Amino acid sequence: MPDRPGPNVYSIAAHRGFADALVAGLVPRYADPEVGLTRLTLLLPSGRAVRTMSEAFIRHSGTGLLMPRMVVVGDLDLDETLGPLLDPLGAGDGIPPAADLTRRWLRLAEIIRETQGDKAPKGSALLRLAFEMGRAMDRLLVEEIGPEELYQDRLMGLLGDMADNWKRSLALFMIVQDRWYQELMARGEVDPADRRNRLFRYAAKRWRADPPPTPIVAAGVTSAAKGVAALLRTVARLPDGAVVLPDLDLSMSAEVWDELGVAGAPDAEQPMMRGDAVTHPQYHLKLLLNRMRVARDEVQPWHRAGLGKGPPERSHAISSLFLPPEASKEWAGLSPERRRLSGVRLMLTDHPEEEAQAIALLVREALEQPEKRVAVVTPDRGLAARVVQHLRRWNIEADDSAGRALSQTAAGRLLLLLAEVGAEQAAPVALVALLEHPLVRAGEGRGDWLDAARALELALRGPRSAPGLEPLREVAQEAQVAPWWSEVEAILAPLVEPGEALLADQLDRLILAGETLCGEGLWAREDGRALSALVEDLRLQARDVGTRLDTADLPSVLREAMDRVAVRPPYGGHSRVAVYGLLESRMTRAELVICAGLNEGVWPATPAPDPLLAPAVLRALGVPGADFRIGLAAHDLAGLLGAPEVVLSRARRDGGGPAIASRFWLRVQALLGEDLLKNHLETGIPELARSLDDGKPAEPHPRPEPSPLAEQRQVRISVTALDRLRSDPFQFYANSILRLKELDALDAEPSPAWRGEVAHKILERWHNGEGTLDTLAADELRQMNAHPLMRALWRPRLLKALEWVEGQIAADPARVPTVIEDWGKMEVRGVEIFGKADRIDRFADGTLAIVDYKTGAPPSGREVEAGYALQLGTLGLMAERGAFEKVQGEPVRFEYWSLGSSKESETGFGYVTTPILEGNKRVGIPVEDFLPEASRYLNEALDRWILGDEPFTARLNPDAPGYDTYDQLMRLDEWMGRE
Repeated sequence: MPDRPGPNVYSIAAHRGFADALVAGLVPRYADPEVGLTRLTLLLPSGRAVRTMSEAFIRHSGTGLLMPRMVVVGDLDLDETLGPLLDPLGAGDGIPPAADLTRRWLRLAEIIRETQGDKAPKGSALLRLAFEMGRAMDRLLVEEIGPEELYQDRLMGLLGDMADNWKRSLALFMIVQDRWYQELMARGEVDPADRRNRLFRYAAKRWRADPPPTPIVAAGVTSAAKGVAALLRTVARLPDGAVVLPDLDLSMSAEVWDELGVAGAPDAEQPMMRGDAVTHPQYHLKLLLNRMRVARDEVQPWHRAGLGKGPPERSHAISSLFLPPEASKEWAGLSPERRRLSGVRLMLTDHPEEEAQAIALLVREALEQPEKRVAVVTPDRGLAARVVQHLRRWNIEADDSAGRALSQTAAGRLLLLLAEVGAEQAAPVALVALLEHPLVRAGEGRGDWLDAARALELALRGPRSAPGLEPLREVAQEAQVAPWWSEVEAILAPLVEPGEALLADQLDRLILAGETLCGEGLWAREDGRALSALVEDLRLQARDVGTRLDTADLPSVLREAMDRVAVRPPYGGHSRVAVYGLLESRMTRAELVICAGLNEGVWPATPAPDPLLAPAVLRALGVPGADFRIGLAAHDLAGLLGAPEVVLSRARRDGGGPAIASRFWLRVQALLGEDLLKNHLETGIPELARSLDDGKPAEPHPRPEPSPLAEQRQVRISVTALDRLRSDPFQFYANSILRLKELDALDAEPSPAWRGEVAHKILERWHNGEGTLDTLAADELRQMNAHPLMRALWRPRLLKALEWVEGQIAADPARVPTVIEDWGKMEVRGVEIFGKADRIDRFADGTLAIVDYKTGAPPSGREVEAGYALQLGTLGLMAERGAFEKVQGEPVRFEYWSLGSSKESETGFGYVTTPILEGNKRVGIPVEDFLPEASRYLNEALDRWILGDEPFTARLNPDAPGYDTYDQLMRLDEWMGRE
C-alpha cells in the first residue's frame, strides 16, 4: 500500500462499506503472527469511530485479534478532545496549554458587559451572546485565521456594503476578541482550537523530520481544517503511512469536478468563491485534497470490500444522484447502469408517528434474518425516540447513540426544576413538578412523601397564591401536611431569594437542595454523572471569574448549558440494531440502513447563519458558511446509500403542518424517473403500520342514562343544581350524586367563576360596611393574588360596575338591602333545598326583591320560560317560607344586576334585567305566575328524578345552556348526533 511513489491516499467507495473494507485491507497488510496489529496506529475522527472500528475488527477476526492503537483526532462537532498520541506531543516544545472553554464563555460575558456598559444584554441573553462569540472565534481559529486578519484591506472594503447591524456586531466581536487574546497572553494560554492546530502542525513537522518507525494510517478523517489537512499531508507521505478517505467519488468526470468550484485551491483569489458548490457532498473532500496538496488523480481506489458491501453499480448511481446543476442535465440521457438503485426503497408515510411505526416494523422484519444488522439514521431526535419506543413492543432495546440533551434527562430536569422554583418564587407548577419528581425521595418512604405532595397539589389548584414560601404555610395547613411542608420549606428556602448573586453560590444552593431531596440517586446514572461534570466545571469557573446572575435568569442559563451536553446510553441494547444521528453514523455500515426524516429543515437542516459575522466576511476569510453543512449532510447520505439495502423515509406532515420533501429525496425521485420510481416505493410496510393498531371497530357508545338506586337519589339540592337537573340530568348526577368535582389547573388563569367570586366578596364586605368599594377591591385582588394582567384590565371595569351598584342602591332609599350573601334552606317533600342569596331587599310595605349579581350576561327569558334558569324563583320560594333568618315576606321583584357593559349606564357598566314578563317584553313569566311556576318545576324535578326512577339522561335538553365540565365523562362526541 504505501510503497508506491507520491502520496499514499486512498478512497473507499460508498458501496464497499468503509469500516469493514478498511479492516479487510489493513489486516493482511499489517497483521503480525506474534503481535497482531499492535504496531499499527490508526488516526480516527471521533470516539464513535473507534467503537465502530473495534466492532469491524472483531467481525473480521471471528475469534480474536490484537488490535491497533486507535487515536482520536477529535471532532469539534462532537465536542471531543485530542487523543493521547497527539495531545502530549507539544507539551515540552513551547505549545501553551489550552484555556478552559467554560471559563472563556463566562469571561467573554464579563468582557462584553465591561465594554458595552448599559448597552450590553442582560442575564441569559448576555451569556448566550458570549457563547456565540466563543463559537465564532473557534470557527476562525479552526481555519487558522488570527485577529489581525480581520483588519485586512480586503475585509475593510466590505464594510461599506454591509448593513448597520453587521457592522456593529463585527465591531463588538473585534473588540472582545482583542481583549480576550490579551488576557490569554497574560495567562500563558491559547484557545483549544488554536492549540489543536499547533499540535497538528507540530506533529506534521516532527514526523517529516523523523518518520515514526511504525505505520500510521489516517482513516475516515474528512475535516478540511488547515491544521488537519497539514497533518494528513504528512501522513500520506510517510514511508509507512497512508490516508484513507470515505466515499471520494473517483468516477466523477474532470469537468464535473471543476464545476464544484475552487474549493481552497492555492492559486484562487479567495479560498471560497461565491459560485462554489458548497452544498455538494464532494465539496469538502475537494477542499481537503486541495489543502493536502493532493490531486484527485493521485488518489487510488481501495480494492478491498467489507462484509456489508452493496452492489458496485450503486456508487455510479450515487455519483449521478448528486451531480451539480450544470452536470445534472446528463440525467436525461443516463444509461441504466448509471441510475440503477436496486435495493433502495422510498417509504412515504402520513405523519411522524406513522413513520416511526413503519420504521420499527422494518427493523422487526429484518431481525428475522440471522446476523442481519440494521441501522436507523436520522437527525430528528424526536423521531429516533419514537422508533426506540415502538421497538419495545417486541422487547427490542435499541440504543440511540446520539443521546439526549441533558436538560431532557431525569437528573437534568430536577436541577432545572430547583432553579425554576427559585426563579418563580415557588410558583405552583414548578413546585409540584419538583416535589413529585421521580428522583425525589426515591425508595423507602416515597409513598408517604407522594401522599403529602399530592395533598398539597390539590390545595394549590386554581389561581396562583402570593409569591414565596411563607404564603404556602397556610395552604399546607389547609391540606393537613404542615409538618411535612416545614421540612420542604427548610430545603427550598435558600433558593427562593430574589435578586443578583454569584453564580457559583447559586449552584451551591441548587446542589445542596438536590442532594437533600434525592440523596446519591441524583448522581447515580449516566445523566447524573454528566450533570455532575457540568455543574462542577461551571461552578469552578464561575467562582474564578466572579460571574453574577439574577435568580430569575438561572433556569434559562442552565437549560442552554444542558442542551449542549448529550447524554448517551451505556450501550446495553440489541447487538444488531443501532439508532444513529448523522455524526454518529459516519463509518458505520449495516445490511439494512434506514435513512429517516428526509424533509427540508431536518435532513438537511435549515442553515443557521453566524449571528456575529456576515456571510460576506466569512467568505472573504475562507471560512465555510452555513450552507457548507448541507454538503456534509449530503455526504452522510451518500455514504449510507452504499449499503446493500437502503430505505429512504419521510412523512408528509410534521408537528407544524405539511412538510416539504428533502432536496435529496427529490433528487432520488428525479434520477429514477416515473417508470422506475413505482418499482422502488415501499407501500406494504406503511399499510401494515396503519393496520397494526386497528382493532375490531368499537360499537358506538350509547347516550348515558344512569339510573341509581332510590336511596342514592336522596341528596340535598342547591338552587343552581336544580336548574342543571332539568337541563342536563347527567351533569346533576355526576356532580351531586357521584360528587365528581372538576379540578382547577395549577396556576390557573382567573376564570369567569373566579371573577364572580371576587365581585361577590367585594359587594358582601361593602354592604357590611367594611370599607369603600375601591379599597375593598384592591384588598380582595391582592388577597387572591390576581394576575397582573387581570388587575390592569379587569379592575377598572370592575370598579365602574361597582360604582354603578352603589349609585343604584343610593337612588332608591325606600328599598333596603336586608340579606347579603346569606345561605338558606327549606325542605320540600322530605328533600332539602338550599342556596345562597346574593341580595334580598325589603320594600317599605314588607314585600321583597330577590337580586342576583352577574358578572356576565344573565339568563334569557326563553331559558326562564323553559324552566332552565329558575334560580330566582327558587330563592323566592325559600324567602317566602322563611328560609333566611333576617327576612321573610312575599317576593314581588326578581332582578339580575349585571356588571357587564351598558350604553345606558352613567359609568358605562351595569344594568338590570328581570325574568318577569312586563312592559314591552315578549318572553318571560308573569309576576303572579313566577313563584307557582318555580314550585311546579321544582316538584316536577323531584317527581321525575329525586323521588322517582327516571334515568339521569345526558343532554336531555340539548338546547338548554350548560357547562362542558362532564362532556368527556358522558363521552359526548361519541353519541351526539346519533341518539
